[in-house]
Amino acid sequence: MSLPRSTILAEPAWRPSPKAKVLWAVENAIGVVVLFVGLAVWVFFDDSHRGWQAVAGLAVAALGALTVVVVPLWRYAVHRWEVTDEAVFTRVGWLDQESRVAPISRVQTVDTERGPLERLLGLATVTVTTASSAGAVKISALDLAIAEETVSRLTAIAAQHRGDAT
Repeated sequence: MSLPRSTILAEPAWRPSPKAKVLWAVENAIGVVVLFVGLAVWVFFDDSHRGWQAVAGLAVAALGALTVVVVPLWRYAVHRWEVTDEAVFTRVGWLDQESRVAPISRVQTVDTERGPLERLLGLATVTVTTASSAGAVKISALDLAIAEETVSRLTAIAAQHRGDAT
């Protein structure tokens, strides 16, 4: 038995900013740098385990290449979002992928968040808080102008729905 086409959830239409790949690469690179610093401290203070240090160095280099190059590209290929008059749709993740639908009638607040790297790259994250135990829906790595437009649009759409968002 197959479901009628109208009941199948369509893929959200929009991707994050192309600068999201840079954001995610830099965020991951920070973690890799911390590992390399730890490895360097180990190498500097312990010269009796060079074989293990070389193995650890190769492992950190491979992990770094994966997390700084592959993961951001993969996340960008997966991440999608869309706002309609009825709901907010998101799909996020890279290994563990999650799709969320937040009906507009359930929207309680709409916020914009910008960390230091996001500000540097001109990006923002839109957080849509709903009356859901699953938590807020986040649309990350949007160009600032798109994020502001999305917040304005969501605010206008939610104002038309006179529910109590519960």
